[in-house]
Amino acid sequence: MGREVPVISIVDDDDLCREAVEHLVRSLGLTACAFASAELCLRSPRLKETRCLIADIQMPTMDGFELQQQLSELGFAIPIIFVTAFPDDAVKTRAMDAGAVCFLNKPLDLGGGRLAACLQRALGGGPSESP
Repeated sequence: MGREVPVISIVDDDDLCREAVEHLVRSLGLTACAFASAELCLRSPRLKETRCLIADIQMPTMDGFELQQQLSELGFAIPIIFVTAFPDDAVKTRAMDAGAVCFLNKPLDLGGGRLAACLQRALGGGPSESP
């Protein structure tokens, strides 16, 4: 019997960021499913397998907070790592109060280990915090 490889869903309308995060997730030995919009993520058959969601907050038709609300209404309790290019204290507080595992600013420092640490926390059930 092989061990289950966690599915990480990535939702970001920024192609370069989404692809970079997808590459990092795969390099960590995890399964990555990337989506250019929240709507595409919500329609994905892989949603039921998703163990962690990495979501941009600012997206054109449905933002990360609205995605989180939709998931909750559908009965999904998926740990979320929020990322944003427009950080401010009010947005960070809202994200953390909503139960985010981590809140990261763009551009992401993918080589620095912060996102990997957040994923480990999300998958291991560790405490929520903003590194």
